Amino acid sequence: MRLILADDSVLLREGLTRLLDDAGHEVVAAVGDAPALLDAVERHLPDVAVVDVRMPPAHKDDGLRAALEIRERHPGVGVLVLSQYVEQHYAARLLAGSTQGLGYLLKDRVSEVAEFLDSLERVGAGGTALDPEVVRRLLAGTTHADPLSRLSPREAEVLRHLAQGFVNGAIAERLHVSLSTVEKHVNAIVDKLDLPRDPGYSRRVLAILRYLEG
Repeated sequence: MRLILADDSVLLREGLTRLLDDAGHEVVAAVGDAPALLDAVERHLPDVAVVDVRMPPAHKDDGLRAALEIRERHPGVGVLVLSQYVEQHYAARLLAGSTQGLGYLLKDRVSEVAEFLDSLERVGAGGTALDPEVVRRLLAGTTHADPLSRLSPREAEVLRHLAQGFVNGAIAERLHVSLSTVEKHVNAIVDKLDLPRDPGYSRRVLAILRYLEG
């Protein structure tokens, strides 16, 4: 894949560049602030932009706001947010649209290189990669999470895997159940939470995004 890295830490940018080069990917640009990120995306149109949340010039949520702009201007460019922070307002806006080619991981929870590369490749292929801790923190900041109590323990477990971006077959393997059982749980989740079956959106996270609107 052709990638852009955006992080204000030079050491992290250089380390990730070497890691991704070794994995066979091409880092076409590595930048340290949000305006440079937007310029680099315009020039290179990468497969995925890996973006930190807090970057210059304001060192607040500049990176996440740039990620939103990338999604609006270039919907074909995947975005993987890799940060120490969950900024609720802009993160909710980011996840409220189509989640194809979108990921949000916490740096201190990425314990293995293979795990990070797998998430990156999933986003590059048009999938979703969400850290369950990101989902938990976003849900904790909303007053609309009560309908989750309608779900059975097994449905809640399936939902947790859906939020991480796993497809039904992978969930079946992880939970040691049949594919048809997972499909039944997914249908039950959608029915209990009144979620639309819209082919333009990823059903893997619709059950989460329902409570992040507004």
